[in-house]
Amino acid sequence: MLTLRSAFAPYPHTRALLDKTVTSGQVAFDFETVEPITQAFRRMVRTGDFDLCEIALTTLAQAHFHEKGLTALPVVVMRGFHHAALMCPLTSPLRGPADLKGKRVGVRAYSQTTGVWLRGIMMDEYGIDHRDITWVTSEDAHVQEYRDPPNIVRIAPGQDLRTMLLAGEIDAGIALVGIDTTKVRPVIPAPDEAAASWYRKTGAYPVNHVICVKTALLAANPGLAEELFRLFVQSKAAATDSSAEERFRPLIGGDPLPYGLDANRAGIDICLRYAAEQGFIPRAYRAEELFVPL
Repeated sequence: MLTLRSAFAPYPHTRALLDKTVTSGQVAFDFETVEPITQAFRRMVRTGDFDLCEIALTTLAQAHFHEKGLTALPVVVMRGFHHAALMCPLTSPLRGPADLKGKRVGVRAYSQTTGVWLRGIMMDEYGIDHRDITWVTSEDAHVQEYRDPPNIVRIAPGQDLRTMLLAGEIDAGIALVGIDTTKVRPVIPAPDEAAASWYRKTGAYPVNHVICVKTALLAANPGLAEELFRLFVQSKAAATDSSAEERFRPLIGGDPLPYGLDANRAGIDICLRYAAEQGFIPRAYRAEELFVPL
């Protein structure tokens, strides 16, 4: 029995693994609860604390570039459409993404995958170059070797991006968790309709978080990737509560959390292109360079 030090969030579709409703005769999990789960990503790529870990796609791509020895399973545990995540105060004069040129936009980290998605969409759909915006951040990238470009600034200890947005110290913010939603509005008009239109045009269902494993473990244990993939599929099938992604079913017309490389290729490929265009990786990697082809 191989025991893997593991960290991933307790989503409805992973809970059966965490509570051991779904088990294996080949592999066991030694779970650590990490809140927020993004701190586990940082530990995985900096100090290798886990054998198996949830990880953001942009972090995975940077980890590949810096040879951290991680390979992903095509198990997407968190995803979404991000048009609505770009917010401004209710009283803001911003009429749309085009008005952000020369402005200040807050995001937890410049490399945060939701931000990567939104910057890419703003370039593709609205012609807004990410280099024409000052990005105001509260933390650095998970991968320690990465250095932010000159148009990124870090807030001082004790400052808070949510407070700064409502005070007008920044013009917009991306995915600012915990902000009072009654005091903000989307920068992109009719964001749900815009996201649906973008999806119909691109065929890409955005990928945010996947499951990665230490590459050396996969090499030393033939069949491990297949067994882990089977367990995550079984855990998803055992879910009794709806996932947050269930709301996307009417748009995508199928499984709101598809697993497997082919089912996620479009969402992976576009995110990797955006990551390369924004300078996080030297080129847009092929999905097979980062993922086990299951």
